[in-house]
Amino acid sequence: MKTEKSTCTCQQDADESKLLKRLEVVIKDYREKPGALIPVLQIAQGLFGYLPEVALKRISLGLDKSYSEVAGVVGFYSFFSTVPRGRNLVRVCLGTACYVRGGKQVLEAIKKHLGIDVGQTTPDKLFSLEVARCFGACGLAPAITVNDDVHQRVKSAKVHEIINSYRTVSRAKATRQKRAKT
Repeated sequence: MKTEKSTCTCQQDADESKLLKRLEVVIKDYREKPGALIPVLQIAQGLFGYLPEVALKRISLGLDKSYSEVAGVVGFYSFFSTVPRGRNLVRVCLGTACYVRGGKQVLEAIKKHLGIDVGQTTPDKLFSLEVARCFGACGLAPAITVNDDVHQRVKSAKVHEIINSYRTVSRAKATRQKRAKT
């Protein structure tokens, strides 16, 4: 006889329910505003950390848009993600100037250091890795961003220093948050 191990998702369901209620308020506030879709998607991604299907469906219904239109916008803009991301989003520019000046080597060094590929998240959920086409920092190429911080003239040999500085900050934040909860 095979027994199935069940995992309680009560807390997860409660958290999602709270987030969906907050999203409903946002949708109500933006419902009558022209061009509301992108701002609502941005706020929803800020709430959830990504755009789960349940949120996309709520947005579609709440703004009276087809699901395909909402999903199409999400798919078009690289800013949006339908999968959970790590606490730190690392983006490597592979625009022409960055590519020519070593962007591909920087990307390879980051992949090796984090042990993940583009589009993946580290097992500890601290980092996600993406590529971008241009940050507008061509004169200071190659460039990467970590969250909202732009790092210019990045050398492959220095990647570990940049990444480790965010790892240290993230762990310190997590420790503070745990202490605050207890």
